[in-house]
Amino acid sequence: MSAVTSAYLARPGRPAVVARTLAELTGPTRGVVELPVRLMWSTERAFDLADPDDLLWMYENVLRETTRVDDLRALIDGRTLRRVWRRLNLPRGVRLAWESRHRGLRTA
Repeated sequence: MSAVTSAYLARPGRPAVVARTLAELTGPTRGVVELPVRLMWSTERAFDLADPDDLLWMYENVLRETTRVDDLRALIDGRTLRRVWRRLNLPRGVRLAWESRHRGLRTA
């Protein structure tokens, strides 16, 4: 398994899931992505990655809601994550989990 279940919580009772490396995150960088219901309960689950606000909203939802490293690999792109990291509105536990594993995100 190529993920770290963190001591930090994404929400009460749910540990944040963090990829071991940013290189393994090879999700899409363009087009429209529809999140599965387990990650986004709304009926509006499609995100246009060309729209900066859609991209941020999708990444925030995936990073906050996932319990599977496969979601991270399929939906998040490591280079894009590094580029947008400071603009993401994440729970403190998610941010701390990712930054403690990937120290480069602190300075991204």
